[in-house]
Amino acid sequence: MEQSQETKDINDWLPITKSRNANWWYSAFHNVTAMVGAGVLGLPYAMSQLGWGPGVAVLVLSWIITLYTLWQMVEMHEIVPGKRFDRYHELGQHAFGEKLGLWVVVPQQLMVECGVCIVYMITGGNSIKKIHDTLCPNCKSIKTTYFIIIFASVHFVLSHLPSFNSIAGVSLAAAVMSLSYSTIAWTTSVHKGVDPQVQYGPKASSTAGNVFNFFSALGNVAFAFAGHNVVLEIQATIPSTPEKPSKKPMWKGVLVAYVVVALCYFPVALIGYWVFGNNVEDNILISLQKPRWLIAVANFFVVIHVIGSYQVFAMPVFDMLESFLVTKMKFKPSMLLRFLTRTTFVAFTLFIGITFPFFGGLLSFFGGFAFAPTTYFLPCVMWLIIYKPKKFGLSWWANWLSIIVGVLLMVLSPIGALKNIISQAKDFKFYS
Repeated sequence: MEQSQETKDINDWLPITKSRNANWWYSAFHNVTAMVGAGVLGLPYAMSQLGWGPGVAVLVLSWIITLYTLWQMVEMHEIVPGKRFDRYHELGQHAFGEKLGLWVVVPQQLMVECGVCIVYMITGGNSIKKIHDTLCPNCKSIKTTYFIIIFASVHFVLSHLPSFNSIAGVSLAAAVMSLSYSTIAWTTSVHKGVDPQVQYGPKASSTAGNVFNFFSALGNVAFAFAGHNVVLEIQATIPSTPEKPSKKPMWKGVLVAYVVVALCYFPVALIGYWVFGNNVEDNILISLQKPRWLIAVANFFVVIHVIGSYQVFAMPVFDMLESFLVTKMKFKPSMLLRFLTRTTFVAFTLFIGITFPFFGGLLSFFGGFAFAPTTYFLPCVMWLIIYKPKKFGLSWWANWLSIIVGVLLMVLSPIGALKNIISQAKDFKFYS
């Protein structure tokens, strides 16, 4: 299937398909950067809402299911010989049909990617504020708003890097940082030791409150496993031939990434909850007050990592916007067009981030509403449509199980999150 010269030129200009010379380790660290997000710091808090048994079960199940659905995405990247599905929605169109595929995938993928970028704006701002407050406890307090603006200023520059491979350096730094601050988070907790008054009971006083908390914690866990929205886009950067398909190096990278994810997530979630019990904050680094310099360093690592993650998640959005403007709106591919679209996107995420900084509630709301589908069950639905596995066979059961878990997550966690957002918004002042 030969592409027309025009399509080829556009593809060479678009950020995702521009350069295809990545190796398996690119895939490893892009995946770590996309996966281990700000989500990991919220895990002890989610554990405190779930309790020991369900908490461990949800973590392990999520790890297994998302690894399985990730494998499906990697396999389906080149399911049609000679064609590559470089973007999530292209695979969606292959599975659900041209029109429906776009409507099923694009709104969710955009919601996830914009959602992540907004949440990261807030995380980045909060972490810079935390560094300032830790190193200078007696200084005049500065509004979080200003710190978020400081964080955004980096992205007004970085978002103009042309393609996925050109952000590889940023992404590698981010992947290393995520491992570092996760390690700081749990080792400092161990060093601090378990509080004698620690309690592992339910957080809220009423049953209803606990049920809502349970739901919203599910969303926080879903948010922690959210690399799937950029998987095909990452795989698109790996070269592929019939003898050496891209799925081999990609899968190798994904496995390495998942080992790193396990090393980051499990110790932080379990040790953080074990040390602080149900008094843990929704960001574990806030619970750890001492030693001062180390907490400042950990927060600095978070800032670097979130800068990288923001770029990895923004790249597919830039790709969508640019391809829409060039193919549908018939704009000329130019530096100016790119500059305007990307600057507008960063400004948009900045504005929303400053206006609604309820960090925890937003996490589980987006987590349930948009991550559960794209991570837990859309890959399975596509797999069932494309491969048509034997009814009641192993593959069939595995897919339906994932779909059921995913749908439950999608329905339950936004309910819990909305309640939390409402209770936080009661005493909220704009731009404080």
